[in-house]
Amino acid sequence: MARPKFRFILCFDFDGTLVHPEGEFRFHPALGDMLRVLRGQGAAWVINTGRSLGQTLEGLGQNGIFLEPDFIVAQEGELYRPGLFRRWTDYGSWNRQARKAHQHFLRVHKPFLKEIKRHVEEETKGQYMEGDLGQVGIVGDSDEELDRVCAIIDRHRERVPEVGYHRNGVYLRFSHSGFSKGTALGELARLLELTPNECFAAGDNHNDLSMLDTRVARMIACPGNALEPIKLHVRQQGGFIAEGIASNGMMEALHHFFAAK
Repeated sequence: MARPKFRFILCFDFDGTLVHPEGEFRFHPALGDMLRVLRGQGAAWVINTGRSLGQTLEGLGQNGIFLEPDFIVAQEGELYRPGLFRRWTDYGSWNRQARKAHQHFLRVHKPFLKEIKRHVEEETKGQYMEGDLGQVGIVGDSDEELDRVCAIIDRHRERVPEVGYHRNGVYLRFSHSGFSKGTALGELARLLELTPNECFAAGDNHNDLSMLDTRVARMIACPGNALEPIKLHVRQQGGFIAEGIASNGMMEALHHFFAAK
């Protein structure tokens, strides 16, 4: 069977954008209906999330989403597609490159990470976290506290651009700047032979900013529950800001961009 030829991409953050614990529905079933219609018109449905692949798949059922995505970007940069017998597999060489880059990042920037660890442990109430699989991050005591830590990191990034991080609320995870939600979406578009003109992206938090960029997706949106800096960013790029929360807002966004399709 020939691989389907996708005509455009619909890329969504998961928590806060597709699903939300408050409201009548965690995920509005009418959004599922809209996605089915647009897939029939050539859309590739993509979830782009900070969750792991396993957590994302579990979250689909837990939140009443009974529609398998065409692709998943997990942990803000790992690109997967369904394989035989529904087993999800790496799509292309992107994940291998990302893992290699992360190991390089940890090795080369060890002195900087050590200094950030000292700062967090001695001068904040937050926690510096190190995982068994090479994850390195920070859990701030408050948004304001993590804002101040991010300001320190950002000053360093001006001199060393490959230092990157993904932030969601008071949680931050370090990474190589070349691998993010935005660059993963760009790689997916390249593999599908699509351009930014044919990409829609929606998100609600700091870690979505890299894909809420018209250089990656010309159609960008955020739900009504998005953080104010995210709304400002989307507004400045001419994107769509919905009134509804999460999936309700995403129905507004899809109608805004695709009603004429």
